[in-house]
Amino acid sequence: MLLPRWLVAEKMLGKAELAVLLLFAALASGTRPPPPVSEDTLEKVSSSLEMYVDRLPQMPKIHGYSMEHGRPTPAHLAIGMYQKKWKFHRDLPATTVFVFGTSAESATFPGPTIEALQGVPLWVTWENHLPQHHILPWDPTVPVAIPRHGGVPAVVHLHGGVHPPQSDGSAFAWFTSGFRERGPKWTTPTYAYPNVQSPGVLWYHDHALGLTRANLLAGLLGAYVIRNPAMEAPLGLPCGDEFDRVLVLADRSFYADGSLYMNFTGDNPDIHPQWQPEYFGDAITVNGKAWPFLCVARRRYRFRVINTSNARYFNLSLTNGLPFHVVGSDTSYLPRPVTATHILIGVSETFDFVIDFSDQSVPPEVELVNTAPYPYPDGDAPGRLSGKVMKFVVEPAKTRDYSRVPARLLEYVKVAEEEAVRKRYIVLYEYDDAATGNPTHLYINGKRLEDPATETPRAGTTEVWEVINLTPDNHPLHLHLATFQAVRVRALVGLDEFQDCMVRLNDAARCNVSGHAVGDAVAVPEHERTWKNVVKMAPGYVTTIVVKFLMVDTGEAYPFDATAEPGYVYHCHILDHEDNAMIRPLKLIR
Repeated sequence: MLLPRWLVAEKMLGKAELAVLLLFAALASGTRPPPPVSEDTLEKVSSSLEMYVDRLPQMPKIHGYSMEHGRPTPAHLAIGMYQKKWKFHRDLPATTVFVFGTSAESATFPGPTIEALQGVPLWVTWENHLPQHHILPWDPTVPVAIPRHGGVPAVVHLHGGVHPPQSDGSAFAWFTSGFRERGPKWTTPTYAYPNVQSPGVLWYHDHALGLTRANLLAGLLGAYVIRNPAMEAPLGLPCGDEFDRVLVLADRSFYADGSLYMNFTGDNPDIHPQWQPEYFGDAITVNGKAWPFLCVARRRYRFRVINTSNARYFNLSLTNGLPFHVVGSDTSYLPRPVTATHILIGVSETFDFVIDFSDQSVPPEVELVNTAPYPYPDGDAPGRLSGKVMKFVVEPAKTRDYSRVPARLLEYVKVAEEEAVRKRYIVLYEYDDAATGNPTHLYINGKRLEDPATETPRAGTTEVWEVINLTPDNHPLHLHLATFQAVRVRALVGLDEFQDCMVRLNDAARCNVSGHAVGDAVAVPEHERTWKNVVKMAPGYVTTIVVKFLMVDTGEAYPFDATAEPGYVYHCHILDHEDNAMIRPLKLIR
């Protein structure tokens, strides 16, 4: 069953209606609020945990292919979602989480890393073995899936994947344990991943309607790497399990008993009893450990970093000024490596870089630190806890390092803005409660997810989208299936006047956006100039993106019917925004 969506800024629930709805949700979830806890108490729990005492885990790997007669062939995997206990820190009691794995015993946070080969298809049957009740609170007044007979709805999306719509993990394709109940867009238990795109790092995670923030916070996420040895080996980058590592970043807060903290009270409790616009945790976890350490030799290492937090941005740097040699972002390589001392990584964004520890001037200990305000860009500066990420302990090299950072990497189709067949205006709105001044919901183009698709690109074409951010936050915009690049970022002049017009008309052209987008230009960072599936949208700016609805490594059409139901979506990847309800359908046509 799907609960209806209320335009809460205009039509608020009565207290009796809200009470009935909350009772229904409580019975469906079984979640009971714990005693109230203060921010100071939560911070004390995280502060009690000594940093850099747990070794960075290497997540288990699952091969998404079989070997027959020395050649890779397609495979079929069954991966389940389970509830179990997980140790986030040596001194913290074990935490109840939801996790992925091939069995309850082998399931981990984050889930196992799926290793796929370019051009070798993989089929995955995603199984829901979650309990009858959720371990975290959730809000019944946002668009949300509530099964009639209990259970935790879930559905898996391969973030950055190029795959048919039936395998995209539609928010409406959720299902409960044993497929007992299924959402209105559910079609198949087995998803097809052709792996036809360029090699790179992806990740998989839950995408259930209105529950994404709770399900990911509980632990339903994992890495997915596509490789092409024939194409990548000549680059000479660090390789092998020891020297090519995935780092999954996630912030969490904990109660003293080790259980995950998620707020039970919303910022506008008379409207949304539980929903808040962003979740920020005090402890920074990497591969499921709070502030871990990694022993590294004096040589080069490759790190594929994925920001899987609900809302936190990371501005990463290394102490003593050691640089990153960035070779890729999201699922694409850069044309050539870019040296950077800081990398701003938005929610759900990935970066692929090399760190060279070989120079004798590198000290025996190097910290990976974070300076991004939260919310980004105008929130609080990170403190002692969220300002630290992990530590590298540098040891003498035992073997010779034959890896390198090559002068050139991989090339894809050109941006070619002039090839665009259409220009679209995409406007990001935030709606606030008049009494509290706090957000009530967020929309794209003033529309709901349930409203008919207005973005209906033709498969195989290029479009230009002018993304206008009228909110105070930076939003990581994610398009399913498509890939895109930012080519211009320009400030809006006369922002108040433009916003007033947009509130009245909701029409960027009639409000003369081109006449307002004449402020200071901001250069797109060189290490982000590749084909991406997430681009950060700065507040008060117009960001021009070129969107390709085709294979950017070859320029060819998708090798499947991308116009089929249930279609795709695009959304802000701050999970609390996506759930309420900064998400819209994306329907390709022939």
